[in-house]
Amino acid sequence: MIRLLIADDSALMRKLLAGVFAAEGDFEVTLARDGEEALEQALRMRPDVVTLDVQMPRMDGLSCLDRLMIEAPCPVVMVAALTARGADATLEAMRLGAVDFVPKPAGAVSLAIDSFGPLIVAKVRAAARAKLRRSLRLAERVRHRTGGLSETATPTAEFAEAGAGGPAGLVLIGTSTGGPPALESVLTQLPASFPWPVLVAQHMPATFTSAMARRLNGLCALDVVEVGEPTPLRPGRVHIARGDADVLVASRAAGPVALPAPASSRHLWHPSVDRMVESAMEQIPPERLLGVLMTGMGNDGAEAMTRLRARGGRTIAEAESTAVVWGMPGELVRAGGADLVAPVDEIASAMLAMVA
Repeated sequence: MIRLLIADDSALMRKLLAGVFAAEGDFEVTLARDGEEALEQALRMRPDVVTLDVQMPRMDGLSCLDRLMIEAPCPVVMVAALTARGADATLEAMRLGAVDFVPKPAGAVSLAIDSFGPLIVAKVRAAARAKLRRSLRLAERVRHRTGGLSETATPTAEFAEAGAGGPAGLVLIGTSTGGPPALESVLTQLPASFPWPVLVAQHMPATFTSAMARRLNGLCALDVVEVGEPTPLRPGRVHIARGDADVLVASRAAGPVALPAPASSRHLWHPSVDRMVESAMEQIPPERLLGVLMTGMGNDGAEAMTRLRARGGRTIAEAESTAVVWGMPGELVRAGGADLVAPVDEIASAMLAMVA
């Protein structure tokens, strides 16, 4: 049985979700009306997974998550509104340690539960198998156990700048569950002089990818932009594919561009990593492409990156030891499509070496 704690201030939402998970047959469900009650329940029952509404009285979802990750770490799935405020809160939750999120249905929840229910069940099942990084907020957990108080230090890493004069190329990064913190870990380690443009497909709704691009732009030496229109692929820039759609690489007279495209019905997840990589191989010689596949459930990107490697491109898969869910990178490794398997904190240095 999967011990699940659901925290939501809406009695209707608690009732509907309890019914959805009870119907699955392998969930033991406990309910909480706000963050304060959720924290008390979590400390007592030690759930396998917690779902947290962002907006709750007494203690909101972010405050509860912050305490949970220090006092009783466990996989958490956030339930957030599809708004700019909800997107910012969700990205902060991922930074604090949440493994995934699910957009809250707009309008009448009871009418949307047929589509919302299977989605949150899939997310919670994946979270139950997810691994929390052992280093996640370790210093804070130690201080909590010992009663110490001090400021949190943020680790930094320095790398030699990539050499100039190498062939122009393109880095293609695919991520899903657990992706935002992994992207932050990799992209913040790249210097402003990184010689290849970077194109990212992270499975997310459109509101969330725009917020993620803004957040990363404030943290990275590289410029980070969301691809909302045909955008030239330029060195010194990270291009984030808009959510709820796909992104293609296309040719223009001045060079390759990232092109937003309607989500393809042939692909399950969007922005589709497979479709992004396939389009890049049609426009750019494979030997000038570097594919990076990181944490995420499913297999999006594995097939296309395996073909990329077979055609002369290079590929990196995140190691199981650091992936929140070793679905996408694991499929790439099992298919023999990874040149290198590396923990997330070593991927940036590997990218620098490969493009130098």
